[in-house]
Amino acid sequence: MPTFVARVRDSQGKSKTETIVAETLAQARTTLRQQGFIVQDLKTSKGSFDLKKIQMSLTKVSVKDKAVFSRQFAALVNAGVAIVRSLGVLSEQCSNPKLKQALLDISGEVQNGVNLSEAMRKHPDCFDNLYVSMIQAGEVGGVLDEVLNRLSKLLEDIARLQNQIKSALAYPVVVGFLATAIFLGMTVFLIPIFANIFKELGTELPALTQFLLTCSEFLRSWRVLIIIGIFIGAGIAYKKYYQTRVGKETIDRLSLKMPLFGDLIQKSSVARFSRTFGALTRSGVPILTSLEIVRDTSGNQVVANAIEAARSDIQQGGMISLALQKDKVFPPMAIQMISIGEETGEIDGMLMKVADFYEDEVEQAVKALTSVLEPLMIVVLGGMVGTILLAMYLPMFKVFEKLG
Repeated sequence: MPTFVARVRDSQGKSKTETIVAETLAQARTTLRQQGFIVQDLKTSKGSFDLKKIQMSLTKVSVKDKAVFSRQFAALVNAGVAIVRSLGVLSEQCSNPKLKQALLDISGEVQNGVNLSEAMRKHPDCFDNLYVSMIQAGEVGGVLDEVLNRLSKLLEDIARLQNQIKSALAYPVVVGFLATAIFLGMTVFLIPIFANIFKELGTELPALTQFLLTCSEFLRSWRVLIIIGIFIGAGIAYKKYYQTRVGKETIDRLSLKMPLFGDLIQKSSVARFSRTFGALTRSGVPILTSLEIVRDTSGNQVVANAIEAARSDIQQGGMISLALQKDKVFPPMAIQMISIGEETGEIDGMLMKVADFYEDEVEQAVKALTSVLEPLMIVVLGGMVGTILLAMYLPMFKVFEKLG
């Protein structure tokens, strides 16, 4: 969106310059008036350096930010506060600059007669298709506050699930980084000192010590840049390959088969699918539209392909449980519970129970994974440090033999 520069006067009568991002000049003027400014002059920016714009481009709107906004927005709407006023109040206390600007723009659009869902659709960085579709269903059904409460609960559950997975990955990543840093530090700086001492004493270095000394010399030479370049190139190639449909499908399929992590990824995907699909259908979003949204927010291409295949079958009159069963991506228990929900006419309630069950399974899997990784990483770290210490002490035995 274009950037506008305005000369305004605040409530105390002081003149100052404000920069605002908006789609049109009229929208920028409306937004500034909502902020309590008297607009004296407004024109398009000439592309000068804008720190605020750079900050907003680098800022991301997290799931937690959207959950907090939804909860507060629902409380205001339920209390009878007008939507425009609610958006203005929430934008004032919003700490995320990108979300704050989006709320101001949305408030201006709604004030000009645009539907809330359509105004939100213009800010995909802040509000995705899932969010917009549920807001649209709430507007049509006249239950916007109820839908916002469901959205906040859904986003809070998604954030909690993400935090559980991150907690499982944080420990091995941190310990692995520390182990690598300690190993490189001792190899580069400590081993050469002892090696020089042993050479001055005329001691022949053991094979292990000589190997680590060779590694130390390599790491201190320019040739280490070749290894760094190879790793950087491999990372770029992996990223480019993952951006292709074939690459994403291949890597995501392998991730589901990974030991320890594969089961965790599958359960988290099933929990996310069930929670999101249940929330959409309960809010009145059509099933085919719900499946399309869930497909795009699945986070795994293999799961997305299974949902798309199921969507095609359902479009032709098939049952949801039978359609999801074909690709064998979803566990049998989830399929059976969804089937019961179809038979009883309580598909949304059963999907929520499936989500609750597999979120508990993810929590237990995270605890089990952490209990396995903790001693494993300690052994790895101790083994790396012990190898270096052994390489330094082995030559001492030969020195003691000579002295003897």
